[in-house]
Amino acid sequence: MRWAVAEADDGGVRLCPLDDAGRPSGPVQQARDLVSAVRERPEVTRWVWRSTAEVYGRLLAAGVRVERCYDVEVAETLLLGYAGQWGRQPRSLAAAWARLRGLPVPDDPPVRTADTQPSLFEAGPPPLPPGTDPLEALLAVYADQVERTAAVERPERMRLLITAESAGSLVAAEMRRAGVPWRADVHRQVLAELLGERYAGGQEPRRLTELADEISRAFGSRVRPDLPADIVRAFARADIRIGSTRAWELREIDHPAVEPLLRYKKLYRLYTAHGWSWLQSWVRDGRFRPEYLPGGTVSGRWTTNGGGALQIPKVVRRAVIADPGWRLVVADAEQMEPRVLAAISRDRGLMEVAGSARDLYAALSDRAFAGDRAQAKLALLGAIYGQTSGDALKHLADLRRRFPAAVAYVDEAARAGEEGRLVRTWLGRTCPAASEGLDAGSDEAGLPQAEETAPAEGAGAAGAAGSAGAYGVGARARARGRFTRNFVVQGSAADWALLMLAALRRELAALQAELVFFQHDEVIVHCPLEEAAQVTEAIQAAADLAGTIAFGTTPVRFPLTPSVVTCYADAKD
Repeated sequence: MRWAVAEADDGGVRLCPLDDAGRPSGPVQQARDLVSAVRERPEVTRWVWRSTAEVYGRLLAAGVRVERCYDVEVAETLLLGYAGQWGRQPRSLAAAWARLRGLPVPDDPPVRTADTQPSLFEAGPPPLPPGTDPLEALLAVYADQVERTAAVERPERMRLLITAESAGSLVAAEMRRAGVPWRADVHRQVLAELLGERYAGGQEPRRLTELADEISRAFGSRVRPDLPADIVRAFARADIRIGSTRAWELREIDHPAVEPLLRYKKLYRLYTAHGWSWLQSWVRDGRFRPEYLPGGTVSGRWTTNGGGALQIPKVVRRAVIADPGWRLVVADAEQMEPRVLAAISRDRGLMEVAGSARDLYAALSDRAFAGDRAQAKLALLGAIYGQTSGDALKHLADLRRRFPAAVAYVDEAARAGEEGRLVRTWLGRTCPAASEGLDAGSDEAGLPQAEETAPAEGAGAAGAAGSAGAYGVGARARARGRFTRNFVVQGSAADWALLMLAALRRELAALQAELVFFQHDEVIVHCPLEEAAQVTEAIQAAADLAGTIAFGTTPVRFPLTPSVVTCYADAKD
């Protein structure tokens, strides 16, 4: 049973049931507030509302859990993306309503991305025009979305993607409420151990101060190692020219300042990203509660509004400790992107290799690389990421001969990207085309800037500049081609992960276990010790079901390696 619900400016709520086609199937009803509207209708299996991020936290705080939802703003984001407008058109209910009525379209509020706590004065969603009935607007936009979804090339996949992304919005809110178990005392112990004691007045801690002095002595003059420009000038005075202070570039230099500078950079990152200020801002009552943004990047990968939840250093993971009598079940998908490539390309040979839970690169090397696992890994990741120089190029021809459909799939994605066309994941998540009015080789070729795709392991800086599809276009177009080559795989992996989360959420509903963390291909479930075996089985069952729902019946398996631990740092890498 599906119901639409909308809040009015005066705090009241209007709602109505919907039929299978999404049209009102009964009279509009009134409720005094959102919590009572939902709580008094436990028979509803799916709520259609404006934004999960806006309403679900309040429901959870009142002890109300929703089984399923349809998030109109999530759907608008995906449908705009399908039309090539990801990030280019506002996604709010008010914006969608304005487009339907030919009214001026309000901008979305800016997304907070800095590692700061929410402001008391942050802008909320843009309001509907005065006198607009919120339920009327919701129903009209929802009906329009149903029509637009039916008009895409593969509507069943887009419906599945909207369902999965809406489920992800529920998971994100529930994880924020549950929080990651976090021992502040252990965190402080780690900081004292690595950084030394703190000085008054906001000065850097002792170990950073000592390293700064050591670096200055090596240069023969006072430098600020936290200022890259200062380091570049210091090396220039020593007749050493560097383009940046990135670690890989510093390691190529023979100078006594390099070793303490690398140690300083590592500790400074810990101090600024997860130091005492971070601990004071983000950990409350033994829990770290970041605000997750499902689909925060064009490929569907999640981001967070501050807190650095998706980049927790291993040394800081020592503070992530289960409650007494509980355990953390940490599970990450093994070689997920190559397995996804097998599923979406329908390459028979690669699907057979990916049909086992054993190490995929070892199985691949047995078939095509004379047992050399490192060569097999370099070749396959090179095909996915577009690294085609050196050893990767040498082995690509053999990979293409043995797995032609898989290599052709990413080649076509790269070609489409270079030519400025739309590129879609298996379920229809879309990378926008090159900017209108610009040729594919211009400086504004439409390359999404939401995230950076890394080169294949072992590629190096030079290898990352190569392209698997030399179609005689400019550097900007080749860069976009490398992005879209990986986008079809990484984005389809993100789609699979959403379905896995939704399935796992359902599996855990009858247990005390809580899903508390997710990043790309890893989940953490916090559960009583006696539930750990059930949770482990549930995670793999969710992965298997997600593979079938997303890609149909294929031989491909998506194994997850579980670790049942008390401390996150003890989980298997």
